Amino acid sequence: MLNWTIRSPHKTNVKSSDLNSLVKTYTDTLNSPEIGFFRLPENRELLKSCQDTYEIFKKKKYFVHIGIGGSALGPDMLLKALGDKSGVEFVFLNNIDPDDMKRSLDKVDLKDALVYVVSKSGTTAETVAAMSIVMNELEKCGVKKDQYRDYFVFCTDPEKGDLRKLAAEWNVRTLDIPSNIGGRFSVLTPVGLFPALFAGIDAHDLLIGAQDIRKHLSDPEIGKSFYELGMFIKDLHDQNVRQTIMMPYSSLLKEYSAWFVQLWAESLGKEGKGLTPVPAYGATDQHSQMQLFMEGPQDKVLFLLEVEQFESDFSLKSTVDMGAFKLLSPFKLSQLMKAEFEGTLKALEENKRHVVHLKIPTLNEQFLGQLILFSECLTVLLGKSLGVDPFNQPGVEAGKKYANAWLKSNS
Repeated sequence: MLNWTIRSPHKTNVKSSDLNSLVKTYTDTLNSPEIGFFRLPENRELLKSCQDTYEIFKKKKYFVHIGIGGSALGPDMLLKALGDKSGVEFVFLNNIDPDDMKRSLDKVDLKDALVYVVSKSGTTAETVAAMSIVMNELEKCGVKKDQYRDYFVFCTDPEKGDLRKLAAEWNVRTLDIPSNIGGRFSVLTPVGLFPALFAGIDAHDLLIGAQDIRKHLSDPEIGKSFYELGMFIKDLHDQNVRQTIMMPYSSLLKEYSAWFVQLWAESLGKEGKGLTPVPAYGATDQHSQMQLFMEGPQDKVLFLLEVEQFESDFSLKSTVDMGAFKLLSPFKLSQLMKAEFEGTLKALEENKRHVVHLKIPTLNEQFLGQLILFSECLTVLLGKSLGVDPFNQPGVEAGKKYANAWLKSNS
């Protein structure tokens, strides 16, 4: 089971009445029919739709994923953490940089590709742009619109939107993003589950893992330490600790940090409130950002994520009888990672830094599912404690409005 421990000199002083009020507000949110992410672990219908569609396209050699923000960061996180088992070549078209678009498409034989377009509204400009480019490239390959059903799958709103209309017109298969789930909370929907299947990831175990931790993230008695963690971070926020460092000690979880950044920033950064998320990963960032984390301003809370058991390992035995070679020779690579994690944790404690020690037994589908739901629930808990809506993004919408205005004025 995912475990979390607060390592900090700060002692949170919370009135029981304030805690009880927060627990009620938070649990009411989880149980609201308007908010659906917390019930995803027990929803097998969405997974079944993914499996049925996968069976139709499973011989494809390339998987082109078109989406941006939550429509891409979650799937990318799953694939980088657990994928690379199937031989399918994945390409993410998740930005509108023309040079990167060219390099990405040059890797793909579109005649042997499945193009997965993910947009709940079907109107996301970046997604529409990438889809238009792929359609033009398919046309160059001789693929006509009446053949699109063999190349495209859409992931979108169950009932409305432009992709839903196009799917009906082109006879393209669709997968649903439930209407009560926003993009950054959607990784355990077909947004992430469908590409996971192509990567050889056990999507069922992802859901089982998330289901296993649900009581620890909601029940007031079983989840007492979870609420204490939320109040600890809220209390630090009120004392101007306004940055959150997410630092897994695993290269395979580097994209988890990127996914967490969107989840945390877009959910909590409103009305002058929030904790700016900073992605990092160990041990690499011990040689860059850690200097700032260790001795810079005391305005950060650090999440250090430990993987206790790695799937692979290497001996560090060496015939060089000097210095670091001799020191490391009796050990394995995983033991060096452990030593660096423990050394950093100890040094941070001595420097009176605010640390949350996260720990998973190993990196697999079950424990990544737990980590995903934990991150989402902690985000909602902090949103409720800060008094902001963790499910909207007015600042993002404002930028879209002005971008559209520019396009119209220059058309």
